[in-house]
Amino acid sequence: MNPLNLSSQSPAWHRDVQQHFAQRQTRRAFLGRAAQGIGGLALASMLTPNLLRATGTTTKRDRWTGVIKPHDFPPKIKRVIWMSMAGGPSHLETFDPKPKLTEMHGKPMPESFTKGKQIAQLQGQKLMCYGPQLKFKAFGKSRIEICELFEKIGTVVDDICFVRSMTTEAINHDPAHMFMNTGSQIAGRPSMGAWSVYGLGSEAENLPGFVVLTSLGRGGQNQPIAARQWAAGLLPTRFQGVHLRGKGDPVLYLGNPPGVTRNQQEDVVKAVNRLNFQHDTVVDDPEIATRIAQYEMAFQMQASVPELMDVSKEPANVMDLYGCKVGDGSFASNCLLARRLAERGVRFIQLYHKDWDHHGGVKQGVEFKAQEIDRACMALITDLKQRDMLKETLIVWAGEFGRTPMSQGGDGRDHHNAGFTIWLCGGGIQPGMVYGGTDELGYSAVENPIDVHDLHATMLRLFGIEHTRLSIKFQGLDVRLTGVAGNIIKPILA
Repeated sequence: MNPLNLSSQSPAWHRDVQQHFAQRQTRRAFLGRAAQGIGGLALASMLTPNLLRATGTTTKRDRWTGVIKPHDFPPKIKRVIWMSMAGGPSHLETFDPKPKLTEMHGKPMPESFTKGKQIAQLQGQKLMCYGPQLKFKAFGKSRIEICELFEKIGTVVDDICFVRSMTTEAINHDPAHMFMNTGSQIAGRPSMGAWSVYGLGSEAENLPGFVVLTSLGRGGQNQPIAARQWAAGLLPTRFQGVHLRGKGDPVLYLGNPPGVTRNQQEDVVKAVNRLNFQHDTVVDDPEIATRIAQYEMAFQMQASVPELMDVSKEPANVMDLYGCKVGDGSFASNCLLARRLAERGVRFIQLYHKDWDHHGGVKQGVEFKAQEIDRACMALITDLKQRDMLKETLIVWAGEFGRTPMSQGGDGRDHHNAGFTIWLCGGGIQPGMVYGGTDELGYSAVENPIDVHDLHATMLRLFGIEHTRLSIKFQGLDVRLTGVAGNIIKPILA
């Protein structure tokens, strides 16, 4: 007998297993299920005709279709591609020109800007104005000024909305990443990708609804990122992001062991899921349902992920557009994979590109970053537009915070949360515009300041969701992505 073929075990073996589960029936699970009553079962069977069919007769995964039914508003987008520039890009060397800061270079930073403010530098240090280290240039019909090194982004600037008045509450990397991703600086809350799949489900058949890709750059400090930044938090773990690696095996341990065929692996998955279902009928644990779904997902991904990562059939002109090599793990390669994930129905795609933490050498650091992301960002926008997909995709480019307009005597910038730049592009967004602004030195957002909750609320509105309605009960409270805050940024909506 093949030891992997658990479903071929004798009827007596299955009876023993069932008796084992029955003996472990807990009082809480029994009372909880009994309280549902025959009427509840009848109602559920009418709403879900397959409910009373014998479980385990099929390996088809239950497809989560979301809790928002119907949409609160007509949806403008189907998916989000979020470009996380990990480390905190300097708005002063990228997308926010400040000629007055250039004039003030080398002079003491006016105390009126910094007195009583939260700053990352050591208190009491002499703070000197540090002018922009790179030149800016106007691009496109909209004549938006951005750093001249981002000339490829300049060719699609008329498709982009630059928000120069972003703020955040956090000033250190990990809490700032948590806040940007979850709306809370404290770990344990669901990430925005998890919320979107929980709310709307995913159109992907054989891939997760939320996928994360990471890439490593040059010229900064390699600040770590952590899986808690794309976790499900209070939501069932089936909604957490799945990290696909850009080099080597996309998912570790996804392949079959040597000598195990796909049919044998399918038989194992069926048998294990039958056991999990029987255990769930005893203990009534929602995480077991997640485990069942994830076993099925992993089995499907054994076929779908290699096909996703195989870009050999992409036309030469597409590969030239992105300027990447197959499987090189670069940001450009991940942008191409993002488009392929979008085509396959993935709801939320997050691309982390690291090494933006330029406490020193900000000029050379941003030069490196421009080489790594400029062409790729343009290529993704162009590719989606050519495929008529940009109108139903929201692209967000953002760091966890910005950088200071002053230095402590070096050639870099420190963490800054009072004003920085992000940009958005795609479905439902006004193209070719600048919204908001910082003061003349680039320190504080003074014109139409927005915060992370506003950005999250706007993102959910584009999905067709009223942000105050997407919530989950936890310890007697309604927990949501935007907390008790969040205003729609109406002027940037098309």
